[in-house]
Amino acid sequence: MSSDPVRVPVSGVVRSATRVLRDAGVDSAPAEAQLICAHVLGVDRSRLMVLDHVSPAEARRIEGLVDARARDRTPLQYLLGSAVSGRLDLAVGPGVFIPRPETELLIDWTLAAMPPPGTGHAPVVVDLCAGSGAIALEIAHARPDAHVHAVELHAAAFAWLRHNADLREAAGDTPVEVHRADATDPDLLAGLRGRVTAVVSNPPYIPVTDDLPADVLAHEPASALFGGEDGLAVVTPLVDVAAGLLAPGGTLAVEHDDTTGAAVAAVVWEQGCFGTVEQHTDLAGRPRFVTATRRAARRRGDDEDDTRAQKGITR
Repeated sequence: MSSDPVRVPVSGVVRSATRVLRDAGVDSAPAEAQLICAHVLGVDRSRLMVLDHVSPAEARRIEGLVDARARDRTPLQYLLGSAVSGRLDLAVGPGVFIPRPETELLIDWTLAAMPPPGTGHAPVVVDLCAGSGAIALEIAHARPDAHVHAVELHAAAFAWLRHNADLREAAGDTPVEVHRADATDPDLLAGLRGRVTAVVSNPPYIPVTDDLPADVLAHEPASALFGGEDGLAVVTPLVDVAAGLLAPGGTLAVEHDDTTGAAVAAVVWEQGCFGTVEQHTDLAGRPRFVTATRRAARRRGDDEDDTRAQKGITR
């Protein structure tokens, strides 16, 4: 113990937090202990051990956060109030889905597929089931010339979406237009029908039969996680909405469960207005998202090109 009766050594606080989290079964206990301590002390994690002491009030706050993580398995991002989403830090908390690294590949694909800046009209992007706004806000950050719309139905998640959109606008990013609406509504964003460059979505897609970690089930909203018995309850009508919004040549990118890639690709193909449909894997090699290109008004089966386009489903 420090000879100073008022202040507590940082190293001791970090060790104690690590021990509590490890005993509770938290896999990344040392890293999470450091992140919690750095958050309370208002420093970067890399500078944490440069400090000598924490005040009793800071030690008590750290203890409270550590106990919440250990006892209730509250997600670390909720405790810290933020989550890293690629290029951005987004505010998150109870009621909103926590962004995952896997979605970064979908965002990168969408940005690469968009026309380069200055080559035509400003691109229009629609993020369906936007949650915290991770996809929409990253695209707006990377493409200041884009007109980005984010659609979210559920009240708690929509509040986080609006909050993050306001924060990013204040930071200098191009404003994102947020809409509280159902992403499966056939009349959604009627004024944009046939004009959209890219529709992107990380919808609820987990089959309800899947087992999930306790901290996910107990805290993240089921409405953002589960997509019915087969994981397609939201995806199927959402694809129809996307087809109506996209301009010819516009792109669709939809994230999915690692067990439903072929099924999602089939849903997109069977909609009838998409050309080559492709499956993509994440960095771990698991099926993760499907992409497709909107073709002109022509239905599946009109000519032999359909057979060649469908081959993209297996890529």
